[in-house]
Amino acid sequence: MSDTVAVEPANGFAALGLLPRLLESLVKLGYTEPTPIQREAIPPLLEGKDLIGLAATGTGKTAAFAFPLIQRISSQPKNRKQPNTLILVPTRELANQVAAALDKYGRPLGVSSVAIYGGAGFSDQVRTLRQGVDVVVATPGRALDHIRRGTLKLDTVSTVILDEADEMLDMGFADDLDAILGATPSDRQTALFSATMPPRIASIANKHLKNPIRLEMARPVLAAGEAPKVRQTVYFVNRDHKSAAVARLLDYELPASVIVFCRTRSEADILADDLNGRGYRPESLHGGLSQDQRERVMKKFRSGATNLLIATDVAARGLDIGHLSHVINFHVPQTGETYVHRIGRVGRAGREGVAITIAETREQHMLRNIERSTKNKITTERIPNPAELQVKRIERTREAIRAAAKLGGLDEFKAALEPLIGEFNLVDLALAATKLANQAGRPDDGDEENIPVPQMRDSNPRSGPPMRDNNGPRDAGRPPARSGGPGPRGAARGMARLFISAGRDVGVNRRDLVMAIESEVGLGSRDIGPIEVAERFSLVDVPDEVADQAIEALQGIRLKGRKVMVRRDRAMGSV
Repeated sequence: MSDTVAVEPANGFAALGLLPRLLESLVKLGYTEPTPIQREAIPPLLEGKDLIGLAATGTGKTAAFAFPLIQRISSQPKNRKQPNTLILVPTRELANQVAAALDKYGRPLGVSSVAIYGGAGFSDQVRTLRQGVDVVVATPGRALDHIRRGTLKLDTVSTVILDEADEMLDMGFADDLDAILGATPSDRQTALFSATMPPRIASIANKHLKNPIRLEMARPVLAAGEAPKVRQTVYFVNRDHKSAAVARLLDYELPASVIVFCRTRSEADILADDLNGRGYRPESLHGGLSQDQRERVMKKFRSGATNLLIATDVAARGLDIGHLSHVINFHVPQTGETYVHRIGRVGRAGREGVAITIAETREQHMLRNIERSTKNKITTERIPNPAELQVKRIERTREAIRAAAKLGGLDEFKAALEPLIGEFNLVDLALAATKLANQAGRPDDGDEENIPVPQMRDSNPRSGPPMRDNNGPRDAGRPPARSGGPGPRGAARGMARLFISAGRDVGVNRRDLVMAIESEVGLGSRDIGPIEVAERFSLVDVPDEVADQAIEALQGIRLKGRKVMVRRDRAMGSV
């Protein structure tokens, strides 16, 4: 049974029990007033109590658990041969962010930290762990690898933090979390932070936390003028014209910075190549990149060196990009939750953001599902034609000329026009200059191609594409339900059955398949249907509309060392 407490607001961090030397460090870093989650979480964590903190991303929860950790570690005798604290996070991006924050807060007090995750050099991580470190920030899969190889010892760990716990479960890490927590001392302090509290989180809390304090933070109510402003639009386009549609909209919208979300890494690369050929300079971000490549891409995007990022959902998890003005969905997202998560990246701090979805007519039912789940209407518009695009360009040129005229400082350009004044009248000269300004910096004229308006299907759901069942997201780790006795099962409506040529004989399990599909295809675990692992093969249900992309993305990857063949299941197919 957990206790629920409410801590009265207090001015400043000094009232929360933090020591003067830590307070001095925080003041230098610009921390003066705690956020609500910091105000409520820091005192019980300093007292050594277990804690459940329900708070959205961006509320300051990293500092909420970091400050008590740093105070306790800096007050104890050093024993860096083995870590004092383990922090588990779902993605390598978040691991780097948390480790960087700990380094910033803890370095003045001599507290060290390291991030370990898959995709980075294992031997380098082993070397750092052997040298000794106070805090290890790790993704569950890589942490378990180190534990099993004996390179990460947890017998001296006094605190474990589970950050973004709901996302770790969504990614299939439930068994890993159980194994890791089982390898830590039973008298440890455990804190769990999550945006939501589904039953699976409650189950972990009941199993691994001792009489936890539960803090549930209401989502902050923004003042008038600060609420998110997101213009949401969908454009229906035939599949063959989707790349051209993205290019047309980029030129029409002229975004300050934009992420285009694709389903698979191959799709992201193909779109990036196509846009590059049209004069844009995009960067791709997906699971096929090394960590160095990912960091290079993100550095360019955050610094503004590039303003166009083509990304898969999995690769973009944990990224916090404050200056984002647009998101573009290259397909209709599979769930309302995914849609909301994506558009929540824009329209911050009172600025208007833009969320654009490129849809095929067969995705109408998915769009209706999103509107129902979000209780929000998405405006349908037509892709601007070349004439409308030209009008928009001329409007921008006119505004630029008006701004330059108001600013003044034009005398130095008189010498360029004086020889032409006797040859042409001033209006013709102004029109010629406007023409050149209108064409300057424009991508190649591939955007002038015709983008036909597709024939829309009947909006009646009964005559449209099959609707998914109403049972909600499936748990990819749950054994599949069977009907009609033993034998191969059929895919649910709207789903396709994939055959993957690896099974129990090489040690493949459901989590391996979920991780592979998330990494290679870009689907979230909620979008993956039932999984059945046989002796020499596996069957996985995925949404029918992404089946072909999934086959392409998974074909030839290695699972447990075996190169796999992937195809639609011939026995049953999809219905």
